[in-house]
Amino acid sequence: MNLSNLRAPKKAAENKKRVGRGMGSGMGKTSTRGHKGQRSRSGSRMMRGFEGGQMPLHRRMPKRGFTNIFRKEFNIVNLEKLAELGEATITPDVLRKAGVIKTKHPVKILGDGALSIALTVHAHKFSKSAQEKITKAGGKFEVLQ
Repeated sequence: MNLSNLRAPKKAAENKKRVGRGMGSGMGKTSTRGHKGQRSRSGSRMMRGFEGGQMPLHRRMPKRGFTNIFRKEFNIVNLEKLAELGEATITPDVLRKAGVIKTKHPVKILGDGALSIALTVHAHKFSKSAQEKITKAGGKFEVLQ
């Protein structure tokens, strides 16, 4: 590639469409808006999703359920992951450094998997099965605020 075969991109040399500049421009009279109708008028603006009076898609689709705006999201960690870490005391910071959790949401420990070593676990929430397995293994759990 050199200067002799450089080219401008396609349509780079075309002029901007100049609307309403008389009949000779090819875009005079109605200025590419057609004749009459809602979209031909100046200042016309329709709502997003307007379909010409037909029932819009977002109103045709069924709506179900309820979205709780106060829902609290948790980072979920299973007991088997805690056993793999090889740490005696486990906090959210330890989990973040190990790459077990990625977001800053509170941590909830679930009782999936077996626990054979005694651990001290600090988390925001624990399931009942996780609490039982941690105490059965000789460890302690502490609820953070």
